[in-house]
Amino acid sequence: MDNSRNNTREFVHGLTALILALFLLGVSSGLGVMKSIVDLWGAVLFIPEYPAVVMREIYLGWRSWSRDKNLLASEVTRLRNENASLRLELAKIAGERVFSDDKNNANTARVTLRAPMSWWSEIRIDRGSKDNITQGLPVFSGGYLIGRVSTVSMLSSWAELITSSSFMIPAVIEETRELGVVAGDGSGSVLLRYIPAGRGVRAGMKVSTAMIGEELPPGLPIGQIAGEFNIGTDGYTTYRIEPGADLSRFYTVNY
Repeated sequence: MDNSRNNTREFVHGLTALILALFLLGVSSGLGVMKSIVDLWGAVLFIPEYPAVVMREIYLGWRSWSRDKNLLASEVTRLRNENASLRLELAKIAGERVFSDDKNNANTARVTLRAPMSWWSEIRIDRGSKDNITQGLPVFSGGYLIGRVSTVSMLSSWAELITSSSFMIPAVIEETRELGVVAGDGSGSVLLRYIPAGRGVRAGMKVSTAMIGEELPPGLPIGQIAGEFNIGTDGYTTYRIEPGADLSRFYTVNY
């Protein structure tokens, strides 16, 4: 009786172990098959998913580029405003320095010749290379720019006036920071050219040299806007400038 029960128990245990082993074998082989199925399904789904993945990458790249562009534009605007403020301060310093010169300045030259045929074009002064006069040196009268040295010899020099038809320098309207070109007409008038129309330029606004070019420093006072001269068909307006100095008559200059 006892032997029969022991045999039955051993048989049940063995059968249970066999069933468990077969189950584990089936599950393990099934996992491999399942992985293959999943890999195949992933490969099938990759085809319709690929355009969406590409579009997502393009969108993320565009968003990053747009954000960087906005940050760069903001930084450029900040630097432009800071540069404008610095130029304005430099103009004030330069103006104070020039106005403090005049008659008490050691760098004073006497006008020795102003020929009638070139009255609005050039003057000769009694300073030359021995006095450290160099070509391109700005020349002032009453604290305002009236020209620049064009020719230098040992004992004298020639200065081209801002009313000369060949005189052209970059300039800025201090109140609006608009850049243009100051040019003479050869007949006593000074014009400010190439200012875009509709920029709110008004009579009385100050004009000084701009931070462009190598010959003249920025911030040298020239005069003020007197009014519109003409409006071109190219979208630019030309303004008349009232020079700060009396260009019709002067006998000494500063440099």
